[in-house]
Amino acid sequence: MLMDLFGTFSGLLSLGIIVFIIAMAAYLFWLFMKLSAKKPDQK
Repeated sequence: MLMDLFGTFSGLLSLGIIVFIIAMAAYLFWLFMKLSAKKPDQK
């Protein structure tokens, strides 16, 4: 039972980390596109 809980916890933890990384990458990409669209001629 303890091994099953540990395996489930590890699976959920790795899945949560993957989803968090994808969400942060998508948010940063959206923020970058938003800022670049707002000020296209400023470098």
